[in-house]
Amino acid sequence: MPTLRSIAEAVINRLPERLRPMARWRFIKFGVVGASGTVVNVAVLYVAQEFLFSHIADFHSRLNYSIALAITVATISNFYWNRRLTWRDRKHEVHHSALFLFSKYVMAAGLAIVLQSLLTKWLALHMHYIVANVLAIALSSVCNFVANDRMTFRRRRAKMVAPDETLPPDVHDKP
Repeated sequence: MPTLRSIAEAVINRLPERLRPMARWRFIKFGVVGASGTVVNVAVLYVAQEFLFSHIADFHSRLNYSIALAITVATISNFYWNRRLTWRDRKHEVHHSALFLFSKYVMAAGLAIVLQSLLTKWLALHMHYIVANVLAIALSSVCNFVANDRMTFRRRRAKMVAPDETLPPDVHDKP
């Protein structure tokens, strides 16, 4: 069975040569943050499923609420750490608040969140829900990385200054 690392390497090897070193390092940081998010996700999922929502008799209804809470808490944690660690070198517009950036993060991660939820529900039919959730996280993490790298934390182009704007006004004046 392929490991997450071998899957990540296969994806990285498909990138243009000049992007591979950056992707390896950034993806490793993303993986570390994702691993911590997985711990948060699994812990919240377990507490929600076994205690917080234990009054909901139907397993699948309870699992829906538990997954939603686990993903929400893990997404907030991952956003914080990805902003501070994975993409800290990418500056953001001053007028963008953390809430605006978080909104972009959630939108970019939306596909991965939906994918994780659906995979967890489907895999939980065939295995323990915790194992199903960890597998779903691993499979959706590549989608999450690419979406956030391209949309939320994308590189900002330096503002181009017109040649006339770089010189003092008196240089352009003719005597």
